[in-house]
Amino acid sequence: MSTDNREKTLSGTADFHGEEPLVKGNLTFHDITDIVSAHTEKKTPLAWWGAFSLANAGLLLLVVMIAYLFWNGTGVWGLNNPVGWGYAIVNFVFWVGIGHAGTLISAILFLFRQQWRTAINRSAEAMTIFAVMCALVFPTIHVGRVWAIYWTLPLPNQMGMWPQFKSPLLWDVFAVSVYFTVSLVFWYVGLIPDIATLRDRATTKVRRMVTGILSMGWTGANRHWRNYEKAYLLLAALATPLVLSVHSVVSFDFAVSIVPGWHTTIFPPYFVAGAIFSGFAMVVTLLVIARKIYGIENIITINHLEKMNIIILLTGTMVGFAYITEFFIAWYSGVQYEQYAFLNRAFGPYAWAYWIMMSCNLFFPQFFWFKKLRRSIPFMFVVSITTNIGMWFERFVITVTSLHRDYLPSSWDYYTPTFVDVLTFVGTFGLFFTLFLLFLRFIPMVAISEVKGVMPEADPHFYDHEGDGHGAAHDVVVPDSKHNA
Repeated sequence: MSTDNREKTLSGTADFHGEEPLVKGNLTFHDITDIVSAHTEKKTPLAWWGAFSLANAGLLLLVVMIAYLFWNGTGVWGLNNPVGWGYAIVNFVFWVGIGHAGTLISAILFLFRQQWRTAINRSAEAMTIFAVMCALVFPTIHVGRVWAIYWTLPLPNQMGMWPQFKSPLLWDVFAVSVYFTVSLVFWYVGLIPDIATLRDRATTKVRRMVTGILSMGWTGANRHWRNYEKAYLLLAALATPLVLSVHSVVSFDFAVSIVPGWHTTIFPPYFVAGAIFSGFAMVVTLLVIARKIYGIENIITINHLEKMNIIILLTGTMVGFAYITEFFIAWYSGVQYEQYAFLNRAFGPYAWAYWIMMSCNLFFPQFFWFKKLRRSIPFMFVVSITTNIGMWFERFVITVTSLHRDYLPSSWDYYTPTFVDVLTFVGTFGLFFTLFLLFLRFIPMVAISEVKGVMPEADPHFYDHEGDGHGAAHDVVVPDSKHNA
């Protein structure tokens, strides 16, 4: 039987609804284990070292900029009066938004039984954790006296001092720290079966010991699987509301104020849609590169990428609708300050930033209405990059344009970031990519056990035809999926 026909057979077995198979290339369970595990076992490639060196240079830049900030104080930033919030809050919101896709893919799509999530959820979860770590850098360093950062936590102390519970900045502390903790636990629980696989394949004593500890005695017994699935389901149910709540709380930093352009009830859903939008764009950016370098195009297929592009199109449209709604609300409110704030965004001194935002977030994703462009690797890569540029500018526009012209015209000023602002932001990419490259090197980037669960061989009736399964692959003729549909 030819390879093409065999692949068609396996595809047809999995294809109950006329959709493309989730795993291509006629791979078996053993192939999936080999392909994904091999990247953590073989010698480190030179390309990885090159990328890791660049990422480390960025990380070093971040450390130097933070040290420079601590030595000189926040006066080295471009903050002025009235723009008291600059790059720190912009970058914080940007990175928290990036961190939304991972938990969304893992938790919400898991609860909705979307099987296509299995090939991409591991990388997306890792991205979430690393992005939130980058986000936490900014509130930590902008408090001024960083050695007193623990004062933001409600810790009993002899002075009887407590954080201001009415402050949305404190709500951020709770929301982001809970989100990070749950995401980390969720990620680790999902890793346990795959770490056990690495343990069983380990050829060195050190590797066997480390993976043995991390796999927590996993043997794949029926009791282990039942407990694992219960725990995973509970964590998914716990993480799902956090996806929606964490960026809603972040939006309260703005929405509970009386600053024109911020004081609006549309901010929570608007911020959540924007966060999912930017998070999925970052997942596409990372996976388009990783699947090519690691040769896993048959596991992370073009079909997976297309589905993510559809979500980018949907959330991008929602974000664009929110932009237009803001203008309507400003006009309908009849408040001259609100009306001026939005006209100033579109036609004031920062109009260049506003139109970059509109182009990247509203116009470019609309090309995904065309299937050919949704499945074009170069095009989706460019759109994913422009989306993240646009979302960074969205946070910049919201923060700076509302502040630089507030209620008091005598204090109006133009905000310009300094080189410390810019290089600190660039440095966080060094931190992010350093962590992500370490993840690619030492941890299976695809959830092996979950991918196997959506393959044709996972069907209890797959082996019914010939008893050993090979007959199903070689002899059983299944009509083409298009005809099935």
